[in-house]
Amino acid sequence: MDYIDLEYEPNEKDLIAMYYVEKDISCESIERACHEIAKESSIGTWTDIRTMSEEISERLRPSGFYIDKENNIVKIAYTHELFEADNMSQILSAIAGNIYGMKVLNNLRLLDITFPREIVNVYKGPHFGIEGIRKLTGVRERPLLGTIVKPKVGLNEIQHAKVCGEAWEGGLDIVKDDENLTSMVFNKFEKRVEETLKIRDKVENETGEKKIYMANITAPMSTMRQRADYVIDHGGEYIMLDILTVGFSALQEIREYLDDKNVVVHAHRAMHAALTRNEKHGMTMLALAKLMRLIGMDQLHTGTVVGKMEGGKREVLETNEVITESTISGNNITMLNQNWHHIKPTLPVASGGLSPLHVPDLINILGKNMVYQFGGGCHGHPKGTKAGAAAIRQAVDAVLDNITLEDYAKNHPELNKAIEKWGSISI
Repeated sequence: MDYIDLEYEPNEKDLIAMYYVEKDISCESIERACHEIAKESSIGTWTDIRTMSEEISERLRPSGFYIDKENNIVKIAYTHELFEADNMSQILSAIAGNIYGMKVLNNLRLLDITFPREIVNVYKGPHFGIEGIRKLTGVRERPLLGTIVKPKVGLNEIQHAKVCGEAWEGGLDIVKDDENLTSMVFNKFEKRVEETLKIRDKVENETGEKKIYMANITAPMSTMRQRADYVIDHGGEYIMLDILTVGFSALQEIREYLDDKNVVVHAHRAMHAALTRNEKHGMTMLALAKLMRLIGMDQLHTGTVVGKMEGGKREVLETNEVITESTISGNNITMLNQNWHHIKPTLPVASGGLSPLHVPDLINILGKNMVYQFGGGCHGHPKGTKAGAAAIRQAVDAVLDNITLEDYAKNHPELNKAIEKWGSISI
């Protein structure tokens, strides 16, 4: 088995991929499955070929160097020469490509990737990162708080801007478009941006607080460039995009295009669960998050633990770690080592089914270095969006002042109404 070498010790120039593997009944062992994965993802094929030289084999052959039969985990080390360093699409075509379709496997899940310095060095990572976002927003000691305009689609441009204004007036920092709101027949992108940023300027002047609007520029690349420019030309400082539906090459290109334009990139993970939810197949959110940090997303949805979206505590905490820490220490089961060198950290975002009542758990589990976004948990407030925003801000103030929500609500009617509405809902 030329692609298995359990004595091999990876060096600093190796890219290491860690997989969960379930072999087919036709495959005699997990060692054979690991061999086939390494072969198919690199220089090998199903039969001996006359064009394979000993020199190519020795120089480029990967090594399956770790096999955990109890947990069905294998690790494969690839020389960096197998990859076009600044081409994430090509890298994934190798380590997450044809291998998923091999008959010798019933299930295959890419758990994690460690990138060597030769690859890390060609990427810029986030332009702003956590510190840059904190500086831009002026929010230092608490989580950033936001909402998503609801309904997702249906409001016209004026109605959309009005909802944004009410959320900002109530105390939220951020309002963003939802993942499927781009430029619709009833809500055109350009007019929505104009009207919403007018309201933003008005509320900033009234409150003295920085307010952020994240316009969704998701589209074909040429249109994304135009939309990003439109946001910037009208005084916008953030754009958002749907990272998986636009694709990895588009992410790299838009990150490069925006490099000197001083705009924060917010990454929505729409479609991720098609890849990440099956615990035996696809890839982990952790692996996807590493890719996003390397490519250069400033903010990334990573999960809530509580709320309506799937994603357990360990998964979310580990994912947040790999995008916020400068050095990652692996654990052989779900995480590999990674030194990010010059790559700035990405700010994690929690969103999905959250109400003000989730705030204590959110801060207790995920901390303050987060963006917390409340959609229905803002607009569903009995007194409307502005009151919903106020209740969210009040809930955060209560937690940071070490006061229970119930006690704080005695003198804060917006939070009290939120408790009346959502207090019976399991969180």
